[in-house]
Amino acid sequence: MKSNETILVTAAAGGTGQFVVQLAKLAGNHVIGTTSSDEKVEALKKLGCDRVINYNKEIVSDVLKKEYPNGVDIVFESIGGEMFRVAVDNIAVHGRIIKIGFISRVLESKCKDDASKPELLLSWEANEKILMKSASIRGFFLYHFEEHIREHTERLLKLINEGKLKPGVDPTEYKGFESIPDAIDRMFARENVGKLVVRLE
Repeated sequence: MKSNETILVTAAAGGTGQFVVQLAKLAGNHVIGTTSSDEKVEALKKLGCDRVINYNKEIVSDVLKKEYPNGVDIVFESIGGEMFRVAVDNIAVHGRIIKIGFISRVLESKCKDDASKPELLLSWEANEKILMKSASIRGFFLYHFEEHIREHTERLLKLINEGKLKPGVDPTEYKGFESIPDAIDRMFARENVGKLVVRLE
């Protein structure tokens, strides 16, 4: 990640998104975050997010096309489905899409009505847009980078101890193994703000 770039973070108030927002700001970038509620909007503003889009109140693609006509330089994309389409449609020339999740697949499996399922991105359409922008899409799966985990964990802890990075933890309390399904349901319902913690003692 460079400085002075425009960064889009989907699911920005989630456990991973909140860190991406803060690290992007520390690197000197303009950060856009998408989220699902006014509560999360306020949380992201406190983290320094420059533009927060509540996709239940605004159409993300419309906002990006109007306010960022040249596109975004980097997208940290963790939703998939329609949000991935938005990322491809609004990537800048030489832009990079980092794929870090696809929660829409889980949400799709819960849809009873086929009409409400996320529309799949046509591969030829994505290929054409990525080609014409000289852009790239790259997946990131943590366990393929095990040799770097210790080093970067130490760097993150240093930033936390210096007060430069705030690890957000959802205030909802979960205790014991029996509460794990409830915690997962809260995450899939997109109600959590930050990491969900289950205490096992």
